[in-house]
Amino acid sequence: MSTETGPAVGAEPRGHRIAPGPKGLPFLGNMPQFARNPLAFFERLRGHGDLVQWRFGPNSCVFVSDPECIGELLTETERSFDQPALGIAFRTVMGNGVVVARGTEWRRKRSLVQPSVRPKQVRSYAATMAGSTVELADTWSGGERIDIKREMAALTQRIAVRTIFGVDTPADAEAMGRAMDVAQAEIGKEFAGIGALLPDWVPTPGRARIRKAAAVIDAEVGRVVARHRDGGDERPDLLSRLLTAVDETGAHLTDEEIRDETVTLHIGGHETTSSTLVWAWYLLSRNAGARAALHEELDRVLGDREPGFDDYARLVYAQAVVKETLRLYPTIWLVTGVAKEGARIGGVAMPEGTRVWSSQWVTHRDERWFPEPEAFRPERWDADAGDEIAEYAWFPFGGGPRVCLGTRFAMVEAVLILAVLARRFELEVDPGTVGPVPTLTLQPDREVLATVRAR
Repeated sequence: MSTETGPAVGAEPRGHRIAPGPKGLPFLGNMPQFARNPLAFFERLRGHGDLVQWRFGPNSCVFVSDPECIGELLTETERSFDQPALGIAFRTVMGNGVVVARGTEWRRKRSLVQPSVRPKQVRSYAATMAGSTVELADTWSGGERIDIKREMAALTQRIAVRTIFGVDTPADAEAMGRAMDVAQAEIGKEFAGIGALLPDWVPTPGRARIRKAAAVIDAEVGRVVARHRDGGDERPDLLSRLLTAVDETGAHLTDEEIRDETVTLHIGGHETTSSTLVWAWYLLSRNAGARAALHEELDRVLGDREPGFDDYARLVYAQAVVKETLRLYPTIWLVTGVAKEGARIGGVAMPEGTRVWSSQWVTHRDERWFPEPEAFRPERWDADAGDEIAEYAWFPFGGGPRVCLGTRFAMVEAVLILAVLARRFELEVDPGTVGPVPTLTLQPDREVLATVRAR
């Protein structure tokens, strides 16, 4: 790839250039380095510059870590950048939902899904979020030992089943949960391994496991969809809203499209929030000052009552805890797009077909945008604290036209869960460092065990 740069016609030069990245291998490029540790590899790329050339197998790539350039990648999606062709594991699970679809099809699906997660609808789900968490809190007792990963996964799974599917049968949650765990692991393995370069028809044990997991997901979703169609009653859950949504031609989503969108919403409402909460408890356990500030806010705002939707706006520090957790341990840890003809970033031409990558993990931990980047400092999100955070220096939910539709849902859910549990308990996480594993989402590398301490 040429590193010659020049401004677009009528534009001021931006001063960016494409720096050469680490040397790769024939055919494989930098894939072995990437596969060993994607997060460390991206950090290494950042050390070469804000725009860095590298190769993913035979594919020419550019890694972007400057917020202004990241903003261009995100906001120019659909116009200058396409969604990449994702691996067979991802496509088998996600189908062609709003996260994957392109162009006119993406715009149609977004218009049908978006009304289900607007603030008015999220308000209606808040009681389920808080109520489900109260049920969990009532089972905890001081001195008890818990696996935080398991507890948060079960809780967010229960909330997802209730808000998305409108059912409350344990079997629904358990079957979906097991299949989703397998799917997430296999997507991560394929993405970082040689499977990303193999044709779809090549059989592998991982692909067999992903097909089996997808079959379970398809059966569970199909069963619940059929139950909804047979019921005939108007329900307040997300699935019912999708079933009744119509596009500008009066057409409904097909059964296959319903399946794809409910799986997408399930992952957004369960997997991402669950891992965010695990990281939040881990960080709070290691920061007495942040714990004290959170408890002070909860006692002042809530007293001896449980939180509701209207408390979300008042729980400013709890929101900051979630934002700072997402800065340090962003659940979605990368974004990528494929350059169309004429695409540019930072004034630099991106040849058609170039795959442009960016990582929340890297930019969120860059000291240029966040002083003391490794420190857990929720107060940096205080508007009066003086920290100016550049636009797109923090982008855990993506941005631009393809920003995550479930952003509001996820933030409200995480804050309400944190408020219910932290009002009653402290979680004393066992000593030892917990590392991140980049699968479909950023997951802890081991069990996160803790002792429950009643407040």
